[in-house]
Amino acid sequence: MTVLAATYDSKRLNSPNDCVHHSNGDLYFTDPPYGFVGMDDDPKKELDFCGVYRIRQGELQLLFKDPTVKRPNGLAFSPDEKVMYLSNSDPERKIWMRFDVADDGTLTNGSVFANVTAETAGGLPDGMKIDREGTLYCTGPNGVWVFAPSGKHLGTIHFPEIPANLHWGDADARMLYVTARTGLYRIHLGVPGIRPE
Repeated sequence: MTVLAATYDSKRLNSPNDCVHHSNGDLYFTDPPYGFVGMDDDPKKELDFCGVYRIRQGELQLLFKDPTVKRPNGLAFSPDEKVMYLSNSDPERKIWMRFDVADDGTLTNGSVFANVTAETAGGLPDGMKIDREGTLYCTGPNGVWVFAPSGKHLGTIHFPEIPANLHWGDADARMLYVTARTGLYRIHLGVPGIRPE
């Protein structure tokens, strides 16, 4: 086992959570405080923010932090890797964000892609996956929210319980597997998903 990153600016990372690889090998990941019993107020928490990082050739780089994005969680690239999406699992600010990915792999022009803070159903923005046409499948309040790349909400897939994460499966990558509180679900879709080769 090899530790890829443990500290930033000589302070321990919070609790690295979701991650995604760029085709060039760079590893992007989020760092919310879920590993701490006291969350943001835990005395073991050394960083005063929760951010998005990249590991490139063994070097850790902070790409994004914002005091209004307190629970960065799921993330995914668009099919051409020119856009990155980020979920914020904060009950007070349930949003997905969109960033342009610069030629050097850094994130620019961050903006709110979708906001479901007004939704009262159980569940928060968490895991997400994207199909080969750029359609986003995002776990959130009361199901998996489906968005066009424009941000238009195309619909919500409902499950018997609150979903948390998801991934493409089967030989053709058309089966979307969804994890929930106690169960594992799957749904066959018409467009294949993007997954590691």
